[in-house]
Amino acid sequence: MTSAIPARPVSPDLEPDTSPGVGPGGPSDKKATAQYSDRVRAERRLGWMLAGPAFIVMLAVTLYPILQAIYESLFQFRLTAPGEREFIGLGNYAVILTDNVWWKDLGVTLLITVITVAIELVLGFALALVMHKALKAVRGPLRTAILVPYGIITVVSAFAWFYAFDINSGYVNSWFAWLPGIDSDLNWFAQGPTALFVIMASEIWKTTPFISLLLLAGLAQVPDELTEAAKVDGATWWEQMRKVIIPNMKAAIMVAVLFRALDAFRIFDNVFIMTNGAYGTEVLSLLAYRQSISRLEIGLGSAVSVLLFLCVLIICFIAIKLFKVDLAGAQGGK
Repeated sequence: MTSAIPARPVSPDLEPDTSPGVGPGGPSDKKATAQYSDRVRAERRLGWMLAGPAFIVMLAVTLYPILQAIYESLFQFRLTAPGEREFIGLGNYAVILTDNVWWKDLGVTLLITVITVAIELVLGFALALVMHKALKAVRGPLRTAILVPYGIITVVSAFAWFYAFDINSGYVNSWFAWLPGIDSDLNWFAQGPTALFVIMASEIWKTTPFISLLLLAGLAQVPDELTEAAKVDGATWWEQMRKVIIPNMKAAIMVAVLFRALDAFRIFDNVFIMTNGAYGTEVLSLLAYRQSISRLEIGLGSAVSVLLFLCVLIICFIAIKLFKVDLAGAQGGK
């Protein structure tokens, strides 16, 4: 025979508050939502007020050349014969897209972009970790030393790398003659693979500091509490990187990859100075230069520039969709 167990009295402090206006959907919840919306709108308004003037200036400076290039691309127009301008619509685009030169240069440009950005991302992340963990006494000089290559003008950097690898004036062949495949008679710029190697190496050396600077800013946004909690839970260094640090700096990684990919896709200086597009090293920017400046084919050159611009837009779209970063949340807009 069992006895009934009396119900345990519930403390008034633990009882759910069922008074009007409290709980989801009540007036207080709606008021909080309205305050949140007002704050978001105020922040967006302030953002547009701060960035609006610069945005208008940049739009005015860049919009006219873009529209002018699109307009010129619809004509068969040679600068030496301005009176023979003829409207041909999309004829220039048909000529370019059916030419193997375009697709070959596109492949070279994509190859340089993918390899350089991937290596720069790895090296830049390593440098960002070193700068982030460095002692305060050496943190400033260390960051300055790392950023020196990025402060050098691209043309100067390209000439320096060219003379270093040149068969007549360079020192690379004599210094690294002990490596397999390198001797004093090796002409780096007389064949495509070695020339592309030097071009990409110079790009990586020049712009890796830029990547490291952006990633360093992302590392500074990772809360120390999360990494400490991961250590307490017994997470290894790799697990901390994969599950804590990298996910919390995804916005910085996306910005770094996007900026560098767009810049690498428009590479011109290094290729022009080192090989001038010879031996299969021509890129899209150099192709546009040849058509517009060397051959004075303004219509074809403008069409190449427009297609190059469309490729840049496609890269932006792919990068944003690939990373799926909530920039509002990353900025603390929650």
